[in-house]
Amino acid sequence: MQSTIFENATIKGSTSQKAVSDKLLTWFDSHGRKNLPWQQNKTPYRVWISEIMLQQTQVSTVIPYYQKFMRSFPDIITLANSTEDEVLNHWSGLGYYARARNLHKAAKLVRDEYAGDFPVEFDNVLALPGIGRSTAGAILSLSLQQRHVILDGNVKRVMSRLHCVEGWYGHTKVQNQLWAVAENHTPEARVSDYNQAIMDLGATLCVRGKNAQCQACPLMEDCAAYQSDAVVEFPHSKPKKIIPVRKTRMLMFCNEDNDVFIEKRPPAGIWGGLWSFPQVDDEQNLKDWCETNMPYEVSDSVCWGEVRHTFSHFHLDITPVLLKVKNHTNIVMEEKAAVWYKLGQNQDRGYATPVMKLLQKLQIELLQTEMGT
Repeated sequence: MQSTIFENATIKGSTSQKAVSDKLLTWFDSHGRKNLPWQQNKTPYRVWISEIMLQQTQVSTVIPYYQKFMRSFPDIITLANSTEDEVLNHWSGLGYYARARNLHKAAKLVRDEYAGDFPVEFDNVLALPGIGRSTAGAILSLSLQQRHVILDGNVKRVMSRLHCVEGWYGHTKVQNQLWAVAENHTPEARVSDYNQAIMDLGATLCVRGKNAQCQACPLMEDCAAYQSDAVVEFPHSKPKKIIPVRKTRMLMFCNEDNDVFIEKRPPAGIWGGLWSFPQVDDEQNLKDWCETNMPYEVSDSVCWGEVRHTFSHFHLDITPVLLKVKNHTNIVMEEKAAVWYKLGQNQDRGYATPVMKLLQKLQIELLQTEMGT
C-alpha cells in the first residue's frame, strides 16, 4: 500500500526517513518545547488529558485549563469518581464539550475494566471514547516511547508541504497519503522526541499561510513546497461552503432576589450536559414556554443586543431576553434539571462560553441597578 501511494503523482519529494528524523531531532534538541506542564512527570494519563485538550485548541489557551484540571483530577480514579457537572465546570470556556464528556466516560471505563490503570495496548486505547488513531499514538509514544505514528493538524501541515500533497486532508484519499508519508518518516528510536518535534515544528515554524518561518526550518532544503515556492498553497484548504445562520432567544429569568433561572441541557447535541438559559425560537414560543414552565408572574422583559456564537458548522445568533418575575415564594435552590442560580457563587457546573459571558454581564447590570447607577 505504501509504495503505491508514493508512486502517485500527487506526492512529491523523496526525502528519506533518516534525513527527516535526524534533522528534526537535532533541531528539537536545541529548539523544541520541553517545559510544558504535561511534559513533566509524563504518564499516559497526563499525556491523554493534554492531547484531548489540545485538539483544535492552542497551547497558550490549554495551559491554565490543564493545570486546574490536574489539580482537581490528579488521577484516573478521581476523574472517574467525579460528576459530569464537575468535569464540565473545569471545561467551561474551552469549547468542544464532547471532549470532556468522553474523557469522563473513558475514565469510568478505565476504572471499571482496567482497575484504574490506563491501558498500554494500542487497540485498547483506541477503543476508549473520544480517542482516535493519532491521539492513541500520541499518548503511547509520548508517555511510553512506543513507536506509533501521529497525524494531528500540525503534522498534516508539515507533511503536506514536505511532499506537496494535493487536496484537502479531510478527504479519505488525502488522509491516507498523509498517513503513509508520516509512517515513512517516523523513526524506530527516540519516537517520543520525534513526535514532539514534528508537532513543535508545525506549531512554531511551519505555521499556516504566509506566517511560515521557512528560513529557520530544519527541513527547508527537503521541503517540496518550499523548493517550488508554494508553501502558502499547502495544505489545501477545505472547499468553501456557506455557513448557515440559526437564531435563538435565551431567556434570562431573574427573581426579586436576583437569582437567575438556568436548566441543564440534554446530554446529546450542542452544549450537551451543560447548564444554560432556556432557549426559544421566537416571541410566540417565548410565551408558550412561560405558560408551561414558569409558574410566576413576569413583570417586565427587556431584549439585549444580539450576539453571535460560531460553531464549526453554523453561526448561532443569540438574542438575550431579561425577564423579571414576581411572587416567587417557595423557590428552592436544589440540584436538579433546573435551578435558580445565585449570581456570583462558585458552583460546580459547566457553562458554554456565551452563557458564562451573559451571567457575568447580568451580574454587573444587576449590581449597578442596586447601586442606582
